[in-house]
Amino acid sequence: MAATVSYDDVEVGTELPAAAFPVTRATLVRYAGASGDFNPIHWNEKFAKEVGLPDVIAHGMFTMAEAIRVVTDWVGDPAAVVDYGVRFTKPVVVPNDDEGAVIEVSAKVAAKLDDEARQVRVDLTAVCDGQKVLGMARAVVALA
Repeated sequence: MAATVSYDDVEVGTELPAAAFPVTRATLVRYAGASGDFNPIHWNEKFAKEVGLPDVIAHGMFTMAEAIRVVTDWVGDPAAVVDYGVRFTKPVVVPNDDEGAVIEVSAKVAAKLDDEARQVRVDLTAVCDGQKVLGMARAVVALA
């Protein structure tokens, strides 16, 4: 696979298609099984509240992974992501109901970094319940 977006066709300020990612308790159980992270804050409401959280929260790495999907879907190749980092600013609280939570992600090209390597920096914004859940979310992406 290779990036399907051309460096020459991208301008600083280009907005990537936004996406919304639903998260339910069942999603968290599946992620725990896949990742091996069975910390009870991600599945046990009583425990989460005892340690001072408002409720069960999504895994930070899960939230980070959902957010980068906006970039990988846009570029067409997950391997085109050269670097990716975030700061976790607020947890994604996942209520025990049929709806769960929704992580809304938007992104835009913030800089063209290297004409020779054809790399851009993409800044992401991830929000849940009107609150930013990731800060300094940035990816370096190699384009075609």
